[in-house]
Parts: sequence; structure tokens; C-alpha cells
Amino acid sequence: MKIATITLNPALDLTARLDELCVGEVNLAAQASLRPAGKGINVAMVLKDLGGEVTVTGWLGAGNQIPFAELFGQKGLTDAFVRVPGETRINVKIAESCGRVTDLNLPGLQIGEEARQALLVTLDRLCLDHHWFVLAGSLPKGIEPEFARELVARLKARGKQVIFDSSGAALRAGLGGLPTLVKPNREELGQWAGHSIESDQEQQACANTLLAQGVDHVVVSDGSRGLLWFGREGVLRAVPPRMEVVSTVGAGDSLVAGLVYGLASGLPREETIRLATAASALAVSQVAVGFDGREQLAPLMERVVVTQLMTQGDAQ
Repeated sequence: MKIATITLNPALDLTARLDELCVGEVNLAAQASLRPAGKGINVAMVLKDLGGEVTVTGWLGAGNQIPFAELFGQKGLTDAFVRVPGETRINVKIAESCGRVTDLNLPGLQIGEEARQALLVTLDRLCLDHHWFVLAGSLPKGIEPEFARELVARLKARGKQVIFDSSGAALRAGLGGLPTLVKPNREELGQWAGHSIESDQEQQACANTLLAQGVDHVVVSDGSRGLLWFGREGVLRAVPPRMEVVSTVGAGDSLVAGLVYGLASGLPREETIRLATAASALAVSQVAVGFDGREQLAPLMERVVVTQLMTQGDAQ
């Protein structure tokens, strides 16, 4: 099982942990780290910890690529990133003890036509022996939202399964490519719908629209309230165990990794949703992304509450 993750706008994450952020004052961090990141890279690390064979691709700045190359080597990830002139951005994340995270995301690389074509060639090559692809994260400068739709549609036309996780204009455009699974949170789903989403019924109405258009699975996450998985086999709700929140960084990416691992491995839907929810729950209890192996998730999986919900069609 080979899975490729696509990170178009990676970053070096500078994460600082402190008790409480005091705006306009000098703040002393209790802990800090600088590490390569980006949603697709985070997904890849968790997939590797679950036992997957993972290739990472996207665009990387040649000027500060060394930390990324070192990470890929340490984690055993196959590096298929396209190097471009310049430096990959640095993002600042301030994690407070209450679980709140404040992000300061800096501008990314400027991507030109040559780099765009080089990535398409790389993806065509990966299609030869990869069946599952994860497109996750934001877009760098020079890349319009329509490129997300182009990538999804290009991979689907080659018979590939595509998991898609983005937001805003990129989410709206990428959905036009009809990914296999899309994983917005409730706020991102509202951005797509054009209004706030509050109830399960509103989530289902949005999901039904996407399913009717040709998306196979819609998974809507909502923090500690858990998630809803809408698909042609029905609706599942998963509620995670209560955890002491250290940082929410990487929680959504861990959820995506669990979903794609379960689907690619042919696991039953209930086991897949338990695995993904447990991975996300573990992520909020630590600063680091990933874990020491799937067996570490077993106790948490047993504590995930999964419910089969009645759909609107069932109620009629």
C-alpha cells in the first residue's frame, strides 16, 4: 500500500508553548521547537507511524531544504518534492495551556510555470505505483485556487483515490474535482456553504449535496465534539475520549492520516473511524506529531464512542 501526500505550501513551524499569551507584552515560552511541517507532511508522518509506505511531494524552497530532507530520512519517507528557488516559509504557532493556538503564517514561495509543470510530471510518475493520494493544506503565491481542482481531477482521471483537506477558495475549487473524501471542519464547511453550520441536519444537507455531485465521503470534524462521517453506507458519529489538551497542532492531520490508512487498508468503516479519532485524540495530548506505533492507539480506540445515525432518508 503506497500513499503519496501532496503539500503545496509547506513550512518550518516555530511552535512556542506558554501558559497564557499576553498581547502587547513580552511573553516567556516554557517550551519551543522548530520543525518541518505542512498539512501533507504531518499526514505523512502519522501514516508512517501507522505502518504505511509513504511518499511526500509538493514544492520546497532550495534555500532551506535541509531540515526537510533530514526529517524525511529519519522518518523513512520517500522524498519526491520539487525544489524551487527561494526559502520555504516559517510559521509561528503559539500554544497556550488552555489548548488555544494562535497562528502567524508567513507568505510562502512564489511558484512559477516551470515549477508547476515539474510537479505535474512528478505526480504522473507517482501514479505508476501509488493508488492513494492526499492533497492537504493551503496554496503558495502564484498558484490560483483552480489548481486544486486541476490536481484532484487529474488524479481521479487516472483512477486514483484522492483525500482532500483544505479551506476557503482552495476548498471550494478542489471540490469541483470530486475527491474521494473531503475532510472540512465545521467552520470550513460553512465557508463552502456560504453560511454558518450549527446543527447535524445542516451538516447532512451540505454532505448530501456533495455526495450527489460525486464525492464519495464527507467527514466533518468538530473538535472535542467528535466527527460525522457521511457516505453512501450511512452516517457515523465518533466522539473521542476526553483528553488533557496540550496542543491542537496536527490533530486534524492525524485524523486525515487515520482515515486514509483505514480506507487504503480496506478496514471496516467503524474501525477506520475509531482509528482516525483515536489518532486525533492522541495528537491533542502532546506537542509532537505522530506516535510510536499503531499499538499505542489501541487503548484510545476502545474509548471512542461510535454511533450509526439515522439519515433523513431513513426517517421518511
